[in-house]
Amino acid sequence: MSTKRVAFIGIGNMGWPMAARLVGAGFDVTVADAVAGRAAKFAKEVGGKAANSAADAVADADVIITILPTSKFVTDVIGSVREQLPTGALVIDMTSGAPAVTRDLAKSLKGDGIDMIDAPVSGGVSRAITGELAIMAGGDAKALDRATPVLNAMSTTIHRVGDVGAGQAMKALNNLCSGGGFLIAVEALAIGQKFGLDTQIMTDVLNASTGMNNATQKKLKQFVLSRKFDSGFALDLMVKDLSIALEVGRDTATPTPFAALCREMWASAAAMLEPGQDHTAIAKMTEQLAGTKLGGN
Repeated sequence: MSTKRVAFIGIGNMGWPMAARLVGAGFDVTVADAVAGRAAKFAKEVGGKAANSAADAVADADVIITILPTSKFVTDVIGSVREQLPTGALVIDMTSGAPAVTRDLAKSLKGDGIDMIDAPVSGGVSRAITGELAIMAGGDAKALDRATPVLNAMSTTIHRVGDVGAGQAMKALNNLCSGGGFLIAVEALAIGQKFGLDTQIMTDVLNASTGMNNATQKKLKQFVLSRKFDSGFALDLMVKDLSIALEVGRDTATPTPFAALCREMWASAAAMLEPGQDHTAIAKMTEQLAGTKLGGN
């Protein structure tokens, strides 16, 4: 079945460069976004076509891609375009969503002859631009095979992790590891700085030692010590992903004492700091607790 005509719904920080790669790969891309004028701006600057609504975008699409803040948005959007979805279409949800919600939606769509897979991503805006995202795909083999050419245009690193919903479970657990690693790295810098160590040198030592993680490599100097706090991934979205990870833990009856503490720390930061913060700004909460400003020496 064809995968040439793609409706891409949600061209935010991540969706824009991902949709741009599809345009660059020669797909017939129609974009839609809730922000007025954003789809038209994309079509003017990148290419493809701008739709006036999600319903207009999906009307003759072979593949419908959604990348939205939460599964509720995905459910609402798919519900609003249900009558326009062509029989035989493939829905690829790239949202970092809730596996249980996605499985229910996929089951409902299957009854109308529409396949659905989930394929959330990791790597941030910079790797979305370069096509180096890690894609975690869940769904049956035939649907994943059909989706592969589309996914390959956005990244060649595709991990098939199980049935539909498995990709989103994997993404949430990945962000649990990422969130925990970031917290402990920032606390280590706070301890070291108060002891008298230079935080820049500390980061270099961590990156040459067993304390190395994604935060020490790609976040401490770049977004915390620089005081930029602008990685492009929101604090609220991290809290959402950690909450999903705990839901998966509860559904599988897995004790998660550290994961629960990690989630509560991130949620506390979201409540303590001003709305709209980048996730790296959680370092400000650690600074307040420790009474120090990182990068001060």
